[in-house]
Amino acid sequence: MRRQVAPDASGNSMASYSSTVGFIFIFNLIVGTGALTLPAVFVKAGWCLSLIVISILALVSYMTVTFVIESMACSNAIQIWQNLQLLRRHRNSVDLDTQHYNQHTDDSHNDVHSEELETMPLNIENEEFQYYQLTYKFELAEMAALFFSEIGRTLFYLCFIIYLYGDLSIYSAAIARTLRDVICDHGDNTISNNRSDVMIFGSEDFKLSANRTCWEEHVISRLSMYRIILVFFTLIVGPIVSLSIQKTKYLQIFTAVLRWLAFTFMICITTKMLITSGPKGHPVAVNVYGSPSLFGACVYSFMCHHSLPSLLAPLRNKEKVIQILSFDYILICAFYIVLAMTGIFAFEHVDELYTLNFLPYNVKYEDFLTGLLIVINYFLSLFPVFALSTSYPVIAITLKNNLKILFLDMTQYDSYHIITRSIFPLLAIIPPFCVTYFTESLSTLVAFTGTYAGAGIQYIIPVCLVYFSRSTCSELLGCGIVNQYQSPFKSKIWLGLVILWSIICVSLVTINLLG
Repeated sequence: MRRQVAPDASGNSMASYSSTVGFIFIFNLIVGTGALTLPAVFVKAGWCLSLIVISILALVSYMTVTFVIESMACSNAIQIWQNLQLLRRHRNSVDLDTQHYNQHTDDSHNDVHSEELETMPLNIENEEFQYYQLTYKFELAEMAALFFSEIGRTLFYLCFIIYLYGDLSIYSAAIARTLRDVICDHGDNTISNNRSDVMIFGSEDFKLSANRTCWEEHVISRLSMYRIILVFFTLIVGPIVSLSIQKTKYLQIFTAVLRWLAFTFMICITTKMLITSGPKGHPVAVNVYGSPSLFGACVYSFMCHHSLPSLLAPLRNKEKVIQILSFDYILICAFYIVLAMTGIFAFEHVDELYTLNFLPYNVKYEDFLTGLLIVINYFLSLFPVFALSTSYPVIAITLKNNLKILFLDMTQYDSYHIITRSIFPLLAIIPPFCVTYFTESLSTLVAFTGTYAGAGIQYIIPVCLVYFSRSTCSELLGCGIVNQYQSPFKSKIWLGLVILWSIICVSLVTINLLG
C-alpha cells in the first residue's frame, strides 16, 4: 500500500490544502536560487534571444510537468487495480473458509463472522471506475521502480544523484562567494607577485580572484578567502548529513518569506534605478555564443519535477491541478523576465550571482532612508546564505539516501559494517567540496547541472515515465477507462519533440564546454 493522506473521522483529508495554497507552494518550489543566475546569462545571450528561449523552455518544462502528473495518476491506477485484485482474492478465500467453517460451527459463530465480512474495507471496489487518481503519493523514484527496467532504474538514480551533486556544488559556491564578497573590500587590489592558482574550469573570475587581495593592507587573496570560507562551511554543515532531518513547516515558511522579500526588493530597487538614473546597462539583442549558459540556467530555474508529487497528494481539489500549474508557469516566466530585464538594464555589470550587485559599497549613510537602504542591500547580498544554508543539509541527506539505495541492499542494511554505513555522508559532501574548491564559476556549474542532469530529470525521465505508464495501464485496464489527469500534450509527437529539444540543449552546452 502506497502512502496516502490520512483521513479524519468524516472522511476528509486532514493534511490537505486549497488550490490557492497549492498555487503558492508550487510557486515557491520552482522559484529559487536558479533565478539569481538569470540576469547574467541574459546579458551573455542577449535580451531578445533570452526572451525567446526562456519562453520556449517554460513551455517545455510545463509540458513535462503534465507528463509527471499523468504518470502519477497511472501509478495510482495500477495501485488501485492491484488492491482490488487482492481484495477480490481475499473475499473468495474468506467465502470458501466461511462455507467450511459453517459446517462445523453453530449459527451464533456464523453471525459473528458475517459481521466481520461486512466491516471489510470496500472503498477500492466502490471506486472501481475511478482508477486514475492522485490520492497515493508516488515519488519519481517509486514511479521509476514501477515502470522502468533494472537498467532504467540504475540510470534514473545516476541522473538524480548527479543532479543533487550539482545542486550541492552550486549551493557551496554561492554561499562561499557571497560571504567572501561581503567580507572583502570592493576595490581592485592586486597581489604583487601575480601568482596563479590551479584551475579546472578556466573561469576568468577565478583567475581574477587569485590575483586580487581581499583587503588592501593584507596579502591574502580573494580566492584564498573563498576557499577558507568553503572549508569552514563544509566542516560546520557536513556533520548534519549523518543525521536524519527533514524540512519543517516553519522552516519552509521562513525561507519562503525571505525569498519573496528578496526578489521584491531587487525588482523595486532596479525599477527605481531605471526611473531615476536611466539604463546603465546596454546588452546586445542576440548573442548565440551565450545560449549554452542560458539553456542551463533556464532549465535549472524551472526545475520542480522531482519534488512535485509531494505537493500534489495533499491538494484538496486535484481536478484543477493542470490549471494551477499553467497559471504558476505563466506567472513564474513573467516574474523571471521582469527580474532579469530590470537587472541587465539597471546595472552596467551584472554579477554571476545577481544578489552581489546589491553590495552596499557605494551607499553612504546620510539619513534614515540611506541607512535603511544599506540594511536592505546587506540583506539582499546575504540572501543566498540564509536561503541555501537551510536547504543544503536536506539535499545532502537526500543524496546520501539515494547513494545507499543505489549501492546497498536496503533490506540487509543493518547487517553492513558501521564503516560501510558511515562512508555515505562523506560521499555526499566531499565531491561537491572538491569541485567548488577549484572553481567559483556559478555559470559553469549551473550550465552543467541544469543541462545534463537537469535535462535528464526535467525532459528524458518524464517522457519515459509517461510512455511506459501509458503502455502498462493500457495492458492492465484497457483503453476504455479515461485518465482525467492525462496531459494535454497526449500525442507521441510531443514526446519526440521533447527528446529532440533535450538533445539540442545538451549538444550546444557540450560544444561550448569543449570549445
